[in-house]
Amino acid sequence: MFFQKIILIFKDKQLRNKILFVLGIFVVFRLAANIPIPGVDLENLKRFFGENQFFGLLNLFVGGALSNLSIAMLGLGPYITATIIIQLLTMIFPQLEKMYKGEGEAGRQKFNQYSRLLAVPLALLQAYAMLVLLQKQGAISSFSKTQLLTSVITVTGGALFLMWLGELISEKGIGNGVSLLILAGIVAETPTQVGQLVSTYTPERLTSYIFFFAVALVILAGVVLITEARRNIPVSYAKRVRGSRMYGGVSTYLPVSINPAGVIPIIFALSLLLFPGMIASFLASGGNPLMTNIAQRINSFLQNTWIHGIFFFILVFFFTYFYTAVTFDPKSIAENLQKMGGFVPGIRPGERTAEFLQKILYRILFIGAIFLGFIAIMPSIVQGITGITAFRFLIGGTALLIVVSVILDTWRQLKAQLEMREYENF
Repeated sequence: MFFQKIILIFKDKQLRNKILFVLGIFVVFRLAANIPIPGVDLENLKRFFGENQFFGLLNLFVGGALSNLSIAMLGLGPYITATIIIQLLTMIFPQLEKMYKGEGEAGRQKFNQYSRLLAVPLALLQAYAMLVLLQKQGAISSFSKTQLLTSVITVTGGALFLMWLGELISEKGIGNGVSLLILAGIVAETPTQVGQLVSTYTPERLTSYIFFFAVALVILAGVVLITEARRNIPVSYAKRVRGSRMYGGVSTYLPVSINPAGVIPIIFALSLLLFPGMIASFLASGGNPLMTNIAQRINSFLQNTWIHGIFFFILVFFFTYFYTAVTFDPKSIAENLQKMGGFVPGIRPGERTAEFLQKILYRILFIGAIFLGFIAIMPSIVQGITGITAFRFLIGGTALLIVVSVILDTWRQLKAQLEMREYENF
């Protein structure tokens, strides 16, 4: 059945072109990730990233672009951070929330435009901070002021270029462009991580390795379960007579996902979790002894496996609720049902239906948020128990969660497109 779907997808010219377009964007992304800025010792850089856990994790999500100090070294970080900030502002400014939810597609386009504009200063700031930090850490040689300015502008341009590529995928390809580019970065680094895994293997730790891989399979099964799980809300349509024909009078259901936010909470949580560590590392390299001491303590605190896991869980839980509240509007769904003559049995149409949908959503979302957070931190817990760090990038909960969720979401969109075309042909 799976292979039949694949054959049907590639037989459809439009779908085939969309898939080839996405693959072409991936090639451009990988080329950009391997174009270094001038005056960089790559061997010294790779050794630095192999020894530093924080930068190693950051490097994983940009497909090795950071260890190459390429023009795409920031990845989609500035754009994601800008999106988080703008979405947080919807909770403070009702005008922003009204624009996003009440103005339809035009409002969402304005919202995205604000995110793009905010991404520019954030990219400039992150590029400058990252380059200065790497200089102070001894990972790269000191730049002159002209070289630093040129490098900052180049790296900022690379971040905005990736943002554009992500939006091109969303607009002309299939799936979410930002998520797919992050997926491409993770997959691109997998061979390197497998090589490190093989080189660090010792027979004495075989039991721990088997245990860790077993947990990885549990995480994989959990991700599939939480991504595919649905809560079906029954919906009936009243009978309507138009002329000599009768419409409606059927019963169906409204599927509500246990995790409507998908992989976005993980991406948002990771972006916020890495940011304080980057700032602390930057301050730790300064000349002020007091600031250096405070920054080193903060850095040590954040790199603790258990502390990292607790904060990661809380942020994933929060963003699951927050992103769903921003994107899922029960009131709009209730109004659309009422316009089409639909109603939930036993619930009055309109406001009562909106309240009922919100109540159901928050109940199932609690289960989804807990489960999603638990899956995200499970590898950190096992790493703390077994002491194995060789797997932290290869099959860490974050990377595995993003890979599986993005693949499932993209596959679901492909099937929906295929079914729509089959229905149109019929």
